Amino acid sequence: MNYIADMRKLIGHETLFTVGCGVIIEKDGCILLQHRTDEDSWCIPGGVMELGETFEEAARRETLEETNLSVGELELFGLYSGEDCFAEYSNKDRVYSVQIIFKATSYTGELVQAGSESKEHRFFNKEALPANLNQRQQSFIMDWANGRKTPVIR
Repeated sequence: MNYIADMRKLIGHETLFTVGCGVIIEKDGCILLQHRTDEDSWCIPGGVMELGETFEEAARRETLEETNLSVGELELFGLYSGEDCFAEYSNKDRVYSVQIIFKATSYTGELVQAGSESKEHRFFNKEALPANLNQRQQSFIMDWANGRKTPVIR
């Protein structure tokens, strides 16, 4: 079952409400970012919850799918809602996606550099983040870089 594809058949490009879950993976004071294949931007691993999943299950699944890493203990980093959560994709699909962001400092597995959703993965320090951060994720990446008190609630 593909919930989003099924809903799109019913509503076309109209705004779909989703819940996204992502993980800020931190190593030696740096953040892991992935360079997306569908646009020239950098973001954290994550994606949309599937029906019946918990926030943590979705974050772990998406991280494993996109990076081949199994994250250790997850700490709530932030809850993001509001105007910044609206997006329109290049195919004209519109979405409003509330974001549940976790942070992890431990993981296992071998980082896969490229896949269906990413061109490469790289750790960046706070002072050298790429200029082309994903617009839908820029707020929580910058909250991390600026050392915001957690959990961030917006």
